[in-house]
Amino acid sequence: MQNNESKRGKSAGAARTGVLIVIVIAVVAAALWWWRGRDSGGAEGSAGAASAASGAGGGRPGGGPGGAGGRFGRGGLQPVSVATVQRRDLAVTIDAIGSIASANTAVVRAKVSGELKSIHFKEGQPVKAGQLLAVIDPRPFEIARDQALAALARDKAQLENARADLARYKDLVAQEAAPRQQLDTQQALVRQLEATALSDQATLDNAKLQLSYTRVTAPISGQAGLKQADLGNNVTPTDANGLLSIAQTQPAAVVFAVPDARLARIRQQLGDKEPLPVQAWDRERKLKLAEGRVASTDNAIDASTGTIKVKALFDNKDGSLFPNQFVNVRLQLDTLKGVLVIPTAAVQRGTPGTYVYVVGDGTVALRKVQILATDGESTAVQGELKPGDQVVIDGADRLRDGGKAEVIKAPAGGAPGAGGWRGRNQGAAGAASGASAAGAGHVAAAAAAAASGGGTGDSGSERPRWMDRVPPEMVDKIKAMSPDERRAWFQQQRASAPAQ
Repeated sequence: MQNNESKRGKSAGAARTGVLIVIVIAVVAAALWWWRGRDSGGAEGSAGAASAASGAGGGRPGGGPGGAGGRFGRGGLQPVSVATVQRRDLAVTIDAIGSIASANTAVVRAKVSGELKSIHFKEGQPVKAGQLLAVIDPRPFEIARDQALAALARDKAQLENARADLARYKDLVAQEAAPRQQLDTQQALVRQLEATALSDQATLDNAKLQLSYTRVTAPISGQAGLKQADLGNNVTPTDANGLLSIAQTQPAAVVFAVPDARLARIRQQLGDKEPLPVQAWDRERKLKLAEGRVASTDNAIDASTGTIKVKALFDNKDGSLFPNQFVNVRLQLDTLKGVLVIPTAAVQRGTPGTYVYVVGDGTVALRKVQILATDGESTAVQGELKPGDQVVIDGADRLRDGGKAEVIKAPAGGAPGAGGWRGRNQGAAGAASGASAAGAGHVAAAAAAAASGGGTGDSGSERPRWMDRVPPEMVDKIKAMSPDERRAWFQQQRASAPAQ
C-alpha cells in the first residue's frame, strides 16, 4: 500500500511539473510573439510614415511620387538663383588688421621743482600747442630773478666808472702826466667788469627762463590725458609720469602688416607719388571709420612672418579714430579696368579646376575661369564668359554640366543695392529655397525650407514652416528631437534628394 501511494504521489508531482513547464513555455512563446509583433508594427509604422512623407505632395501640382514634381522644383528641375556677369572696373585690395597710433605723443613734465598751484586743462579734452596747462609756485624764481637783476645793475655801475677812469688815464698818458702802466691796468679792469656784466646778464636770463617754466604749456596740439598730479603736490622734473600726456590724433596713424610680396608695388607707387588709398573699418567690418593714404613703410621685413609694416595717415577731423584702437584695414593696391566681374559666391572649385555654372534656356553649362582678383563679394575672372551671362550663385551644389535648372528670381525687396552683390545673393537664395519647398510637398522639401531659413525650432509665436510640409504623424517625432538632431535630420533628408 505504501509503495502504491508513493508511486501515485510521484506521478502527481511529475504531472504538476510538466504542467508548469508547459505554462512557462506558453508564456515565453506569447511574449516572443508579442515582441515580434510590436517590432513589425513599429517598422511598418515607420515605413508608412516615411512613405506618407515621400508621397505627401501627391495631391499638389506635380507632386506625385516618381512623377514630374520630383524633390526639387517643377518637372524635376533644380531651382537656382543667378546673377549677371558684368564688365566693369574692380579694385585690387589687401585686407589687414592694425591699430591706431597717434602721430605724436608727448609726456608733459615739470621743468622746475615746486608746488603745483593751479591746473588749466580738462582731462580728455583737446588742447592747442602753447596753451597754459598748469602753474607752479613762481615766488622762489621771482626772487632769483630779482637777485640776478640787482647784481647786473651793480656790476654795470662799476663798469661805467671804470670806463670813465680809463678815458681820464688816456688823456694823462697822452700828456705824459701819468705812467703807461696805470693806463694798462685800467684797461684790464674795464675788460674784467665787462665780463662780469655779461655773466650777470646770463644769470638774469637763466632766472627769467626758470621763472617761465613755472607756467607749464602744451608742447603739441592734441588730446589731453588724465592728470598725474593734484593741486598742492610738489612736482619735480624727475617725476616718471609727469603732469599729463598729450596724444596728437589729427592726423592719426594706422600701422599694419602686409605680405612682403606686395612691397614692390607699394614702393613703386610711393616713388611715383601715386596715392595708395586706405580704409579703416570697425571690428565687425560693418562701419567705415575713415579714409586715408599710405605714408611710409618700415625699413625691414619681418622674417618670422614674411610681412612688412606699413603706416597710413588719416585726417581724423571727426575724431573717430582713437589711439590703440583696433581696426580692420583695407589697402587698395590697384584697379583692374574693364574686367569681367561675377559674385564670389558663383566661383566653384573641383576636379575641373576653377569654374562657374552658366544657365541658358534652362540648360546648365560648366565654364572654366581664371581668377584675377577678389574684392569682398565680387571677383574678377577671365575665361569662357561674356557680359550678360547668367551664373549660378545658389543651388550649384546639385548641378552638373548639361543638366536642367529652373531660375528663381529674387522677390521684391531682395534686389541688390548699388554697392554690391549681397542683396542679390540673399534674396535669390531665399527665393530658390522657397520655390523648392513649395513645389515638392514632402520631407526633402521641408528640409530645404528649414535649411534656407524656414527654421527648425519650435520657439516663437509663429508656426514653423516645416510643420506644413511633413505628414502629421511625423510632426510629433520631429518636435521631440533636440535642435541639433532636428537640423541634422533635415540636412540628411535634403542630401538624399537626387542630383540634377
